[in-house]
Amino acid sequence: MKRIVQVVAAIAVAVVTVGAVPGAAGARELTPRQLAGQRVIYSYAGLTPPEQLLQRIRAGEAGGVIFFGENISSSSQIAGVVKQLRDAAAQSPVREPLLLMTDQEGGQVRRLPGEPTLSEKQVGQSANPEAAAKAAGTGAGKNLTGVGMNVNLSPVLDVYRQAGNFIDEYGRSYSSDATTVGTLGRDFVAAEQATGVASTAKHFPGLGAAPAGSNTDVAPVTLNVPLPELRTKDEAPYAGTAAKLVMLSWAVYPALDASHPAGLSPTVVQEELRRRDGFGGVTITDALEAGALQDYGDTGNRAVLAAKAGVDLILASGRDVNQGDAAADALAKNLGAIPDFTASVDRISTLRKGLA
Repeated sequence: MKRIVQVVAAIAVAVVTVGAVPGAAGARELTPRQLAGQRVIYSYAGLTPPEQLLQRIRAGEAGGVIFFGENISSSSQIAGVVKQLRDAAAQSPVREPLLLMTDQEGGQVRRLPGEPTLSEKQVGQSANPEAAAKAAGTGAGKNLTGVGMNVNLSPVLDVYRQAGNFIDEYGRSYSSDATTVGTLGRDFVAAEQATGVASTAKHFPGLGAAPAGSNTDVAPVTLNVPLPELRTKDEAPYAGTAAKLVMLSWAVYPALDASHPAGLSPTVVQEELRRRDGFGGVTITDALEAGALQDYGDTGNRAVLAAKAGVDLILASGRDVNQGDAAADALAKNLGAIPDFTASVDRISTLRKGLA
């Protein structure tokens, strides 16, 4: 037993020594918990970030924070919170900017007051959709940078099938035409990223076929879309995307992998998104607490499964710092069992270096 423990410990140390602390001078190494923390996005309840979160940030054990409507009472209030988080990060051994993100899609899905006011559907139906998409991207980017955030979990690149279905119900899709979605998504991304905010294309490989009421936040969803249709319609808008992040769907796509939700599937993440579609940026899960994952154990198990599938960032968005800790603790304990762990950290580090 002692020999087994020694071997496991040696594997963990070998993994840790591959990656130096991002942004730090010299060869200082990350601890296992710091290395794991770089892959976790935390969340919290209410208007004030708890001391527990600030401690994690100061220790270099958190990759970023996601903000929801309940965290924001005004632009000035959330700007003050962001400054507080950045001040905590300045005390961390990890010198790269935190990933500070929100969902600012436009229309009904906005966490910050202000731009973009048009939904994606309204953009697609406007007199000049391309100009409207560019204006929306610029507006979203300036809005986020105005309060100190640097990542937007937008645009949605889902190609809706029927009016009123899951993704169309709140106007979250540009069009039922894949070419239109791809064009407007690229316009939004280019304009937003020109402001210094990283865009996130979602929800790969696509939720456009999900009928009304099929919400992965609530329950498992299976989309029986034939492979040719999935690739020519749902995945098409992602071809050559310049978005710095891609969010994986929690739906199951039997044409690709009948056994796992997309974000837990090495086939979807590594074979389809990375190898076939050529995406080289940072991947991120959807909400780790989603009902679609009810059969996949606790927070820690879900985080490890997503990391093993090849997803870089784990989105612990349950408004509970303990959830983020559970995810990071599980990753730290499983360093030697998760392939390419430091490659993911390197991708995240590259993203962070390019952000304000």
